[in-house]
Amino acid sequence: MSDMTTKDSKAPISPERLQQNLARIESLTARLAEVLAHKKMIRPSLQGPGPEFFGRALGAFWAEVAKNPTKVWEEQVEYWGKTLQNAIEAQKALLAGTDEEESAEGGKRDRRFSNPLWHKHPWFRYLRQQYQLTADMIERSVDELEDVDEAERRRIRFFTRQIIDMMAPTNFLATNPDALQRAIETEGQSLIDGLENMIRDLERNDGELLPTLSDPEAFKVGVNLATTEGAVVYRNRMFELIQYAPRTETVHKTPLIIFPPWINKFYILDLRPENSLVRWIVDQGYTLFVVSWVNPDHTYADVGMVDYVEDGLLAAMREVKAITGEEKINVVGYCIAGTTLALTLSLMHQRGDRSVNAASFLTTLTDFSDPGEVGVFLEDDFVDGIEAEAKETGVMGSLYMKRTFSFLRANDLVYKPAIEAYMLGKAPPAFDLLYWNGDGTNLPGKMAVEYLRGLCQRDEFAHSEQGFALGEHRLRISDVDVPLCAVACESDHIAPWRLSYRGIRLMGSKDKTFLLSESGHVAGIVNPPTRKKYGHYTNPDWPAEPEDWKAGATFHKSSWWPQWEKWLAPRSGEMVPAREPGGKDHPPLCPAPGTYVLASPKI
Repeated sequence: MSDMTTKDSKAPISPERLQQNLARIESLTARLAEVLAHKKMIRPSLQGPGPEFFGRALGAFWAEVAKNPTKVWEEQVEYWGKTLQNAIEAQKALLAGTDEEESAEGGKRDRRFSNPLWHKHPWFRYLRQQYQLTADMIERSVDELEDVDEAERRRIRFFTRQIIDMMAPTNFLATNPDALQRAIETEGQSLIDGLENMIRDLERNDGELLPTLSDPEAFKVGVNLATTEGAVVYRNRMFELIQYAPRTETVHKTPLIIFPPWINKFYILDLRPENSLVRWIVDQGYTLFVVSWVNPDHTYADVGMVDYVEDGLLAAMREVKAITGEEKINVVGYCIAGTTLALTLSLMHQRGDRSVNAASFLTTLTDFSDPGEVGVFLEDDFVDGIEAEAKETGVMGSLYMKRTFSFLRANDLVYKPAIEAYMLGKAPPAFDLLYWNGDGTNLPGKMAVEYLRGLCQRDEFAHSEQGFALGEHRLRISDVDVPLCAVACESDHIAPWRLSYRGIRLMGSKDKTFLLSESGHVAGIVNPPTRKKYGHYTNPDWPAEPEDWKAGATFHKSSWWPQWEKWLAPRSGEMVPAREPGGKDHPPLCPAPGTYVLASPKI
């Protein structure tokens, strides 16, 4: 344990500093008591699966014991044998007083256990190996369960993994060598700083503990984020319409509108200038409009999907045509806005409206037959809870979306930042993408339930003869017949690329292009060419299986942005003199990024 001791020559803590820390602890204790006293209660159905789920999982396990008792017994004997051997080896090493690093066969490597003590010191090596032995045994038991369908197995596997990750020895102060070393090195200051970080996060989230991922003081929207020059040229109850100032003398005749998801704020596409898709598009010579959605409060309780289509997408298209004087426009939908764009194009097809010249879809799901990891939250136990919450408060609060998506990548988005902040006492990094990730929005209650029930659960748009009901219309995926380009991301855990491919393939368009970017839901999209970080795949064919598409695809080391613009340019008309924001009937209302993006209503 010599690696964890301080030098004898280190000066003792000063009385003044000790007194300051004691006063700080007293103040922090008072703040902790205050925030816990006013903690907002969260209904149990939004905290985890219902008791029926655990009952079915337990029933499946005991059925396996009854059906294959010998197999189960042999596996238990094997596990306890490995456990005993691990304990004996640890005891020998402790008695010998050796700090020899284990051989390469000593266990699989895991980024959580990067400190050398996890592999050299007998005690920490024993903890790590025992944790990994147990985790492997539990996961193997889940994989071998019979008499459960694949969807149920996926849920059992996911929530079992959540428990396994939560119980990792790295998540506890007494068994985390990094935290113990830092506490010694800082004479306990790291623990006091960590306590303050924890209380700060509790206060920010009404008593719910969610780690802050990025320094909240490092960025300000409109100052060092979302700085591309432009103006709000239209506003209604649902959105502000931003038109960006030209950066070239001429632009393509056909204007372009981007519809970002209203689950988060639009400036994911306009972070810093060097990674802003908005600025890059303007630099390529396009008249660009972006919708900035309102952050709804309880007064939006009755706003549904029809409102997002009629007063959102269709209203924005109407205003862009009026501002530019063009009859044809190009459109882009990202994530849930891409799903809603597909609904809108189906509606426009039924109405005979041909004003959309070409459409682009970014990480968009329209086929929900197998929603992947996020599907574990789409069963009735969770959706019933969301519906009850929506009826009570009028909205689905941003906290639930933030927490759900965080636990899809719990080690990276929950436990690692929690260890850094609470055990090591470190301040969160200045990271623009993570700052945006924490700047969430609420969802109207009616809209959230319609989306979850009709699209996610019943898959009515892609796989129902009746179609998805929107007002008096029944919308079907085959009605989407405009030229289109879709971009999916290889490791996307929110919109799995294979399912995105299947949905695009079902659309009725005869002119379709599919691009597959490396990385995930956000990093794969926010991927400027100058960064040279993530490549992409292309394949002009449309085989039935997405795996066959990828097997026949060509890989390009560059960003997908230029490839997409190469597709967009010939569908955007001739070059005309650049347009300034607004017009005679649309005077600029305020500079970009507008006012809606700054609002964060409480519920």
